[in-house]
Amino acid sequence: MQQKISLKLLPAETADDSAIKSLIAKTTGKKISTVNGFHIDKKSIDARGKIIWVNLTVIAFIDEPFYKRKIQSFNFKDVRQSAKKVVIIGAGPAGLFAALQLIELGIKPILLERGKDVRARRRDLAIMNKEGIVNPDSNYCFGEGGAGTYSDGKLYTRSNKRGDINRILQLFVYFGADEKILYDAHPHIGTNKLPTIITAMRKKIEDCGGDFLFEKKVTDFIINNEKIKSLKTADGHTFEGDAFILATGHSASDIYELLHHKKILIEAKPFALGVRVEHPQSLIDSVQYHCSARGEFLPAASYSLVQQVNGRGVFSFCMCPGGIIAPAATSPGQLVVNGWSPSKRNNPYANSGIVVQVEMSDIVQKKITNTTGELAMLQFQQYVEEKSFAAGGGKFVAPAQRMVDFSKGKLSADLPECSYQPGVKAVALNEVLPGFVYDAIAKGFIAFGKKMKGYFTNDAIVVATESRTSSPVRIPRDAETLTHPQLTNFYPCAEGAGYAGGIVSAAMDGERVAQQLAKIFMQ
Repeated sequence: MQQKISLKLLPAETADDSAIKSLIAKTTGKKISTVNGFHIDKKSIDARGKIIWVNLTVIAFIDEPFYKRKIQSFNFKDVRQSAKKVVIIGAGPAGLFAALQLIELGIKPILLERGKDVRARRRDLAIMNKEGIVNPDSNYCFGEGGAGTYSDGKLYTRSNKRGDINRILQLFVYFGADEKILYDAHPHIGTNKLPTIITAMRKKIEDCGGDFLFEKKVTDFIINNEKIKSLKTADGHTFEGDAFILATGHSASDIYELLHHKKILIEAKPFALGVRVEHPQSLIDSVQYHCSARGEFLPAASYSLVQQVNGRGVFSFCMCPGGIIAPAATSPGQLVVNGWSPSKRNNPYANSGIVVQVEMSDIVQKKITNTTGELAMLQFQQYVEEKSFAAGGGKFVAPAQRMVDFSKGKLSADLPECSYQPGVKAVALNEVLPGFVYDAIAKGFIAFGKKMKGYFTNDAIVVATESRTSSPVRIPRDAETLTHPQLTNFYPCAEGAGYAGGIVSAAMDGERVAQQLAKIFMQ
């Protein structure tokens, strides 16, 4: 029979199948010879005490033959002759998963990506890191796979009411991801492995008759009778469709400006702003695992922190153990930093965004921008990014400070080694960040140090600016039909429209929109 069993093991035991089988036998009161194998259903680490435990939930095969975990199959159809065509703007997770879902439903997707394919995109990232030159259409945010492809591939989400999380993970496995993402508490693919998976998704879309086109930056929407009739791209091409899905991600400021110019309703939206902090990974390991050195059977330690400071939340965001800080700007003259980790999370540093929520009232009261309209939060974001770029001196050199110095408002005499390849420059960040953001983070660091002994240290470096946590604009849509209130065939989708946050939630929103379109087409 198959039996679901909860186990508690030492880290080294999890690498030994015989030890796991022995514990299964002991837990069930069976002979070890009757345990023919097991699948891991869930896995998490409990490091709260002096002894670190790994919690496993397994499906044990007792007194019956063991078989390997079956990879879920999907019914991708040939859509070359489909009567309906859907134009998808953006090939990030929302666009990709919307396209794959449409193909399963027998509908042809036409996927337009402003950037380049994952391989060509890598060259533009190298130029940005080494030469300080950004391609506005091919960078860490734009290109095949979206922002997640070269910034980590974290798959953890709390959005379990928005769709089928397991289906999204199963699709990733189908296209080449490691099966461990199906059971890890915080699944992660890794920037080094995602390009191959994304390429496999594109090949499937093309093999099924979908169109997948690169360097197609949308520059105009042609509107007639409350519908989008067609759209135009920068290279002069026109694309028609029965429906249009907008899945451009949180950094497509030109799209927000185009919608505003066309008088298509958009709204200013709060977002989080702050810095990226980097510690030696060995320090975070020692703090979290209560040991002088992490053993080979434990992953690089992570953390999640939150603190209220004068009624304002300060929290960690997109924590990258064994990771790297990278330049994530999409335009010249703007400085944005983000973090990512390879699949093994084996770099010597741990980095995380430390951010605070920014509301419209913050920038109105402090008169930081000249408008209180729909683009006010976007303009505030750009203002901070431009100020950060100027403080670094150009070529994406980032203004930075040691952590204790940051909280004391003291210019650092020197800076520790840092993974950020374009380089860092010692700057007093209270002169870069808005005062209410700086004050909250400075006090937040001190509070975090009390929660995590050793966290508040001058061995950590604070790098500005982490500003692309989410979209500063929301594109409204009907809760049931998912259409824009002004345009009956226009579907704002996922993170760029303000309805998702991260790879999995964006993918689920893309699927949800595709499913809604299929219902409408069948009416």
